[in-house]
Amino acid sequence: MKKLILFILFPFLIIPFGTKANENFSVEIEALTLVMEQYKEETESSVELDIEDIKPSYMALKQDECNATVEVTEKTGLEVVNTESFDVNVCLKEIYKVIN
Repeated sequence: MKKLILFILFPFLIIPFGTKANENFSVEIEALTLVMEQYKEETESSVELDIEDIKPSYMALKQDECNATVEVTEKTGLEVVNTESFDVNVCLKEIYKVIN
């Protein structure tokens, strides 16, 4: 019986209770929200009649405490239509488009 109780409680002794995801990923989250706001404004201003089902997906990679790279991929189903990259400075709230 003691082994069963120890087996159940052991993982809770190893896992830290005070982990906070927002502190670990705050740069990525802020970079994504900045790019999403700008990208939403750009797509609303440009009217495309041919393709209506374009759905963007976003991915952020942290570079340091202030900078991140955000990649926006537009897809229609399984087909990738467009890919754009942005360098985002979260501290200054600046977005730079990367030209490939």
